[in-house]
Amino acid sequence: MQNGSISISNRSICWGDFLRNQQEIEKLFYLSILKVHKEFPKYKNETSFEKWVTSIFLKICRELSIEESLQAPEEPRLDLFKALDQLSLNEKEAMALTNLKGFTREDAAHLLHVSEEKLKEHLFSGIQSLKKGLGNGQSLNGCKEYHKDYLDYLERTLDRKEKVAFEIHIYQCPNCQEDLAAFQDVMLTLFNVAEGMEDFQVPSGFMENVNARLAEEGRHRQLKKNKRIRLGIVFASILALLIGLEVLTGSFTNLYYSYTEEDPELRAFYHQGLGKRLNLEAESNGVKIRIRSAIADDVQTLIFYEIEDTAEENQYMVGYEGYSVKDQYKIMSHIREPRYLPPNLETEANKKDKNVFRGKLSLLPLNKNHGTIRLEIKNLQKLIRDSSAESYENPALKTGVWNFKIPITKHPSIEYALDKETKVEGVPVRFEKLTIAPTTTILQYAINHERPQKRIEFLTFDRLKVNDKKVKADNFGSSMIESQPDNWTSFQANFDPLYGEKPKEVNVRLNLAFITVEEKKTIGLDASWAYPQTFEYAGSKISIDKFEAGPPSKVVISNHEIKNRAYESLRLDFFDGDGNGMSTTENDNEGVIVDKSGKEYDRRANINFQKVDHPRYFTTVQTFELDSTNTGENGTPNRLEIYGYNTTKFLNDVVKISLK
Repeated sequence: MQNGSISISNRSICWGDFLRNQQEIEKLFYLSILKVHKEFPKYKNETSFEKWVTSIFLKICRELSIEESLQAPEEPRLDLFKALDQLSLNEKEAMALTNLKGFTREDAAHLLHVSEEKLKEHLFSGIQSLKKGLGNGQSLNGCKEYHKDYLDYLERTLDRKEKVAFEIHIYQCPNCQEDLAAFQDVMLTLFNVAEGMEDFQVPSGFMENVNARLAEEGRHRQLKKNKRIRLGIVFASILALLIGLEVLTGSFTNLYYSYTEEDPELRAFYHQGLGKRLNLEAESNGVKIRIRSAIADDVQTLIFYEIEDTAEENQYMVGYEGYSVKDQYKIMSHIREPRYLPPNLETEANKKDKNVFRGKLSLLPLNKNHGTIRLEIKNLQKLIRDSSAESYENPALKTGVWNFKIPITKHPSIEYALDKETKVEGVPVRFEKLTIAPTTTILQYAINHERPQKRIEFLTFDRLKVNDKKVKADNFGSSMIESQPDNWTSFQANFDPLYGEKPKEVNVRLNLAFITVEEKKTIGLDASWAYPQTFEYAGSKISIDKFEAGPPSKVVISNHEIKNRAYESLRLDFFDGDGNGMSTTENDNEGVIVDKSGKEYDRRANINFQKVDHPRYFTTVQTFELDSTNTGENGTPNRLEIYGYNTTKFLNDVVKISLK
């Protein structure tokens, strides 16, 4: 296809060749979207959304007044389209739905409000008319009693007994052979047209113009009756036949979703033609759950849901262990783990109603391109707005049974090999692969652990810039993949979707490095000494506040100085006089949460970590009880050994990667 044209039989049919006025088609889309939006509350999910939209589209075409007829284009047209122009309305609609759009006869008959037998008559007469238009004559020379079997035989829907009888007759009847061959030629021609339409693109500016109309409608919300479209039924039918309902209803559906969907994340998916709006609902124990949509790819299956408390003013989310998928091990791939998606209470939708929460759930990816997920939800987790949205020591649960059958289509992802090595805090880091999937973008990187004195355990990132598009990192989605034999360990970091981008240059902005430093120090312990005792380590003064001989022995260590401290937590152990390591239980751990600016938060307070800028946890007091099992007579430690410490480094490095 070139310059917005469809290539058919080595010739191009431009949009303008048959659509004499693009503005008329923009009006058709505009009115159709408003009609669907108005009628959507009546949609009961008894048929697919696509079929429902198609039925409304056809209805509008029929209701439009015939005040203008199509003028023949100045340039000569293909014989096929001359023949199509001569078909009756019923023939055009029947052939558009079945031969071009691919609906079954049952579905097409339902959409056109006719019986299957009547639909078959329209198809038969339509093919016969096309046969004449293509120069093969209109008359049928074959036996009349077998005319009814031509289409069924070519579409392979004849019963075996009838098929055998028909083939025996065809073998003996040259006239029926000639008829059947002519019918087959017409159907193959239509098939080639349908194949060519797969490459069809809506003309440049078409959707922008419709969007502008919708924006204007959003301001006025009133249709002016004297502005109704003047478009003939014949025009609409040829439009459906030439451009194909796949293009019309596909583009129309995506545009409708983009216009009506409140959720910006779902709206972006719909704009890319990914997923569809679902209308699945289940109610149990005073709580109603709606499955709003489902988007699937090779990485994960995202389920968008809405939970409404119909009895009280509570907000609930689907917890990590509150659901199950029937036959999960049969229908889903287990090469990846489901991602953790924290609830977001700060969206406009979740702040609007106190009894409604909108969230999403990450499930494993499907192992096939199509499937049905049977999701069962058994308990919900209550959300507390004045507390941390991520941590629940004693979560309030709502039990019930909510069952759903969710139709899923998996979309492919694209992988790009990267070849870039750099150093972060002196540690080699290499970037290996970029995966662009519909629901997420994954950066695969590896860290070298050859230097044990200083190791980067993993990295987080601020953002990713591909070409000129920037996307934020999702640090809840990072994970380790594998340890390699050459002292490299691979990880994956997730970012917002970049679907549709073809990367030429990738810029990676780093955020944090989680580092382990090996720095050994031995401190003697003696119950006869006066405590507290202090010692220097990693530039800090650390206090042993208490040492009580056991059994069990008790040791309290503290460091309340947070500012400019090199470590956040220590890696340590206790030994008795015989050199035996002692079993250690940390009974208490006090600490302070510090954000990037240095502001401190009491960890015992209710903190919404979504609002804290890069929180880090510094231990201030640690209380240890030491088990006397397998130690000396009194089970008393005589030394403390510190192996090293953990710390976090803020980064602002930008790594530029060019793709070949």
